[in-house]
Amino acid sequence: MRLARGGTTDEAKFQAMSLWLLSAEESNNSLTNNFFSAIGQARANLCTIFKRYYIKPNKSMHSSKIKPFVSILLLLLLAMKPVDRKPTLYIIGDSTVKNGKGDGSNGQWGWGSLLSSYFDTTRLSIENHALGGTSTRTYITKGLWDNVLNRIQTGDYLMMQFGHNDGSPLDDTARARGTLKGIGEEQKEIYNPITKQQEVVYTYGWYLSKFIREAKAKGARVIVCSPIPRDRWEENKIARDTDGYPKWAKEVAARDGATFIPLHDLVADYYDQIGREQVRAYFPDDHTHTDLEGAKKNAALLVEAIRKVPKMGLKKFIKRK
Repeated sequence: MRLARGGTTDEAKFQAMSLWLLSAEESNNSLTNNFFSAIGQARANLCTIFKRYYIKPNKSMHSSKIKPFVSILLLLLLAMKPVDRKPTLYIIGDSTVKNGKGDGSNGQWGWGSLLSSYFDTTRLSIENHALGGTSTRTYITKGLWDNVLNRIQTGDYLMMQFGHNDGSPLDDTARARGTLKGIGEEQKEIYNPITKQQEVVYTYGWYLSKFIREAKAKGARVIVCSPIPRDRWEENKIARDTDGYPKWAKEVAARDGATFIPLHDLVADYYDQIGREQVRAYFPDDHTHTDLEGAKKNAALLVEAIRKVPKMGLKKFIKRK
């Protein structure tokens, strides 16, 4: 078959496009948003061919062969609609969110590793990308944030909790992971002995804002959690960081339009209720990392807080009690 106005070039493109579209229909249930963008372009291309040869056919073309096939393909393209894409909840943070490989092999658990048991994972995917030992700064400089950001799509969720490691030194030879205190635009240039390069270090709030701003630009809904408390006591009450990272996390979330979960206070309230001896059982190795039962309780408190947030889209995926 030789098309009069486009010759063999149009014919080859048309045949290749036809085969591609037919194979696409067979895998319709797994098509992504990007794939449907390509289908939209293919639809436009076919409509152009349709106008050139179907509406005003050239006498030299074999219209009896091309007309029915074009009609079928056009109807197929018009009928194809993107299937609902299952959103993903991405979690980022430190070892209190994901400890080790997240399997409890060292007896320590982060609350992020337990969240999937509270959500309907047939409708929501959950990916815990937290890494022990990271601060807001090193989560970015190690390339971890770029890996998550490149995966985020419109309709996804990003949940974060940082602060336990941000108070470390800026330029020590062990980890060089600390950040400047506060939420402002302050910065300090240092020599990083780990990377052996000069580096500009910003405030804790500056890095949090970067996560929020860039995730929202990709169409994600962002949730900021204040860091869970350590097993430290002042008389008969758990020691609370009232003027530090929990406060700064709240202020940044409010400033940048993210949902805030006061996880620090929620967990501290629960610890005060059950008392020092029961809390100690949650921390078998140190004052920072919980065991399985402690992580389960932290996750449960977080989920209950999500239930109470007005207009929180994430709560529709929570399993019914």
